[in-house]
Amino acid sequence: MLMKKASLAGAFFLSAIWLSAAQAFCPAPAGLTSVAVQRVVDGDTLRLSDGRNVRMIGLNTPELGKKGRSDEPFAVAARKRLEDLVAASDGRVGLRPGKESKDRYGRTLAHVYGADGANLEAQMLAEGLGFLVAVAPNTDLIDCQQAAERSARQSGLGVWRQSPVLQADQISVSGFALLSGRVSRVQRNRGGIWIELQDSVVLRVAPNLLARFDAASLESLKGKQIEARGWVLDRSRRGGLKEGQARWVLPLTDPAMLQVAH
Repeated sequence: MLMKKASLAGAFFLSAIWLSAAQAFCPAPAGLTSVAVQRVVDGDTLRLSDGRNVRMIGLNTPELGKKGRSDEPFAVAARKRLEDLVAASDGRVGLRPGKESKDRYGRTLAHVYGADGANLEAQMLAEGLGFLVAVAPNTDLIDCQQAAERSARQSGLGVWRQSPVLQADQISVSGFALLSGRVSRVQRNRGGIWIELQDSVVLRVAPNLLARFDAASLESLKGKQIEARGWVLDRSRRGGLKEGQARWVLPLTDPAMLQVAH
């Protein structure tokens, strides 16, 4: 029994150290609405007792298998960890709704906090159980969430244990991806700014998002090695692929989704 007590004390001590780190990443604001969680759907989505589905802002976790597909690596671990975090918060969480409060599926978009004030997206990112995503206008916590992901990446935790970054010419399916490539061409037209990576993938900044980006910096990317992240679309599936165009397009939703490799 002594051993058990000692190990529990050790676990508590570690979680106390971790908690202060998590709070440093994204401290909780005052006056959060407390809500009851019915169940954890996956690593970045909660179902509340009032029937709402909440998609956590800034976090994208690996997909659980559906329609005969197998689970992506760490998808089950991410869901289990979020279940544990919600349980540790007595089944209630604090919500901070995004500037854009609903997504196209009707889910509530919000930052989620445990009873101890820790931001659960930052906690998941710092443990390597998901990827940072930035979708304007819901980018208020981008700096602290980037710091949380950076610490997991530097430590090789979770999804960073083996590099998840694909080369541009390795893209073969649509969906969320981190990719790396050299910029072969940058074009600007009525459709926005188009950044081509080695004839394989083109990154697009839509006209309505151009104000969030530094256009001159984007236009100076030719010849540089970059890393980008987001949801890759297959132009050939929609019949929209023209002669000489790259098959894959990745819409950039915020400057945080693109980095120049150093």
